[in-house]
Amino acid sequence: MDERQALMAFGALSQETRLKLLRLLVVAGPDGIAAGALAEQVEVSPSNVSFHLKELERAGLVATRRDSRSIVYSAEYGALSGLIRFMMEDCCSGRPEICVPAVNSSCCVPDAKGAVQ
Repeated sequence: MDERQALMAFGALSQETRLKLLRLLVVAGPDGIAAGALAEQVEVSPSNVSFHLKELERAGLVATRRDSRSIVYSAEYGALSGLIRFMMEDCCSGRPEICVPAVNSSCCVPDAKGAVQ
């Protein structure tokens, strides 16, 4: 990810509804969520959700696919990982031990059976 892409991503995420939508999509996993269901979950109109999802899509943070009559949105995990890598690239001025807590967070750590917690 380059600086221009990071700026677009952070710009898209700097709005409350878009941040909520992306967090819901991250939780939903690769299967994603239909736009109508997202609108219900964030309690805004479908047209409002569509506007915000288009901004997230333009920033490369979400993908869309058609499923019958619905448009299903899902998080672009590669782009999200790229954004995190961009932020951590020059981690802590050559002192990686400072960044260990962020890198070793409990997010997405598999349990003994291999399921992600």
